Amino acid sequence: MTKKFAIYRRFFTFAALLGALIGTWQPLGLAQSPDGYNYDESKVPEFVLPDPLIKLDGTAVNTAEQWAERRVELVKLFEEQVYGRAPAGALEGMRFETRSTIDDFLGGKATLNEVRVWFTGKEEDPWMDMLLVVPKRAAEAPVGCFLGLNFGGNHTVHADPRITLSPSWMRPKEGVVKDNRALEAGRGASASRWPIEAIIDRGYAVATIYYGDIDPDFDDAFENGVHALFDDKPAKDEWGSIATWVWGLSRALDYLQTDGRIDAYRVAVLGHSRLGKTSLWAGATDPRFGLVISNNSGCGGAALSRRAFGETVKRINTSFPHWFCDNFQAYNDEENDLPVDQHELIALMAPRPVYVASATGDEWADPKGEFLSAKLAEPVYEILGHKDALGVDQQPQPDTPVGDRIGYHLRTGKHDLTLYDWERYMDFADRH
Repeated sequence: MTKKFAIYRRFFTFAALLGALIGTWQPLGLAQSPDGYNYDESKVPEFVLPDPLIKLDGTAVNTAEQWAERRVELVKLFEEQVYGRAPAGALEGMRFETRSTIDDFLGGKATLNEVRVWFTGKEEDPWMDMLLVVPKRAAEAPVGCFLGLNFGGNHTVHADPRITLSPSWMRPKEGVVKDNRALEAGRGASASRWPIEAIIDRGYAVATIYYGDIDPDFDDAFENGVHALFDDKPAKDEWGSIATWVWGLSRALDYLQTDGRIDAYRVAVLGHSRLGKTSLWAGATDPRFGLVISNNSGCGGAALSRRAFGETVKRINTSFPHWFCDNFQAYNDEENDLPVDQHELIALMAPRPVYVASATGDEWADPKGEFLSAKLAEPVYEILGHKDALGVDQQPQPDTPVGDRIGYHLRTGKHDLTLYDWERYMDFADRH
């Protein structure tokens, strides 16, 4: 077989797979589209997706060794055009301080530690606080751990009054934040998204950090948070907030690797919404994460950008210009010019297990686009020895989890992180 024919065969095989998926999918009760945004499948523009198994020089990828080379290309493209390049590794002087310990947490089932990560070792510089809950059984053998960022401060994930109230800047929220500072009324406000006792009962530890400790979520020209530790404003191809939050997650993993109660090879990184985008990029850039979970991550996360369905590249760059690198702005209304798309982001997890979840009432995040990304990453898993990693050709009915090495479900309900989602993630973790 000639090299040219092999390339064409790879292209047409991938194109045929995409065409078959689009042709067989049926909508699941779409909500009415808001003005200016598309929720109508018939109005999705025509597009051609880049093939994750075709290198930049046109060479077809057929082996694990070739995929390793292609993977380097893809990471660089995502860095330069979407998320931005971040500094490699920790800063000199980083240290960890356990600031509190609650030995009788959850009625004695677990130990809660509050650990401060001093990014430079200097108390006048930015830091982040990690809340870590570990089942008592970890004293006998290390346990797996779910690690994720939270939106409202560590005090919001459980109502226990002994958890320190976050002193960091907060996005406005009536009743729980005043003058950009947390109120006592916010304790436990996000407990439904963090079912800590259920996680502990399944034998896992859970660690979480307020994302604003790493980088506050507003367009401040990157003068606060971790960026303040660096002299220069990020260049057009350098880290936006998502890549900065990822940098913080890797520093959290640095700590977890030092804690003998945690099996550092079994740390799952998880995120919801913008933090689901973050968990995917964390899994792509830090192979130490053993499992990667995206919950309702949408545009810039698991959903295909080229579908321009629900939230679009232009909309997200307009509303949140600080999330991505400045180069991403060039693709506003020009998604077909992107050298990558999100199915290739999912493929960057291979051969590690990855889980993508959608919700029926969250068309803004494009559930179909999220499913397609998971499905179209499957050929990469096959190259690496995991055939039928997702195992289905059509988006499953609601509340019907599917998949082996690639997990997926479409939950009934709205844009949220629920106990149902967590139970599916823990089932998935149990298998892997």
